[in-house]
Amino acid sequence: MRESGRLLAAVFAYLDTKVVAGVSTMQINDWVERYIVDELQARPASKGQYGYAYVLNSSINRVVCHGVPSATQFLKNGDIVNLDITLEKNGYIADSSKMYLIGEVSAPARRLVDQTYQAMWRGIELVRPGTTLGDIGHAIQRHAEAQGYSVVREYCGHGIGTEMHEAPQVLHYGRPGTGEILVPGMTFTIEPMINQGKAKIRTKPDGWTVVTADKKLSAQWEHTVAVTETGYEVLTLRDEERAAMAVS
Repeated sequence: MRESGRLLAAVFAYLDTKVVAGVSTMQINDWVERYIVDELQARPASKGQYGYAYVLNSSINRVVCHGVPSATQFLKNGDIVNLDITLEKNGYIADSSKMYLIGEVSAPARRLVDQTYQAMWRGIELVRPGTTLGDIGHAIQRHAEAQGYSVVREYCGHGIGTEMHEAPQVLHYGRPGTGEILVPGMTFTIEPMINQGKAKIRTKPDGWTVVTADKKLSAQWEHTVAVTETGYEVLTLRDEERAAMAVS
């Protein structure tokens, strides 16, 4: 799991200079597939999962999750986009997503992206033996709602290992002290989807793309996390995050 997580973090580092205005989401998909297969000698785990044809989800602006790459969908100045990517190496899967801000992004959009990131970390920082999943969900929900946002409830984090989606479900809302108790060795994702407006969502006719019902923005971040004997380890931690943590 550590190796899969490390390689997936490298995929995002590879993308950091490439996700810019003017590129299509299909170009990004194709770059990622080539990089995972040719450079990392790994497998893009999303391709073929549940009949999905691509290696990533590209969710722009009001798209909450599961945005489908397209050769005619180009990133433009002011967009916020979530790229959600999975990778399998030696039979083990890592899952992570990152928000990219394209060019000049409005202050409200930047705030949503930042506070969604903070909400994810509120949950991650509680991961340790003895914590409950309800503790994690409550921390995320409390932070998001304190900022005036809403938490999408139809989608959640999940256990992960040799399968992409395993037990338990990791809700991003909840009550402290409820739900499964964490024990060392568990691996799961924390991936809150936070809406600028109301929590209500709908799925577009393509059967994949989920959007906000009120057409306001949505943001998401995701990491794969392991429960250690004394706390947590973020298996998909990226270099810029590691550097920021060292400074703080």
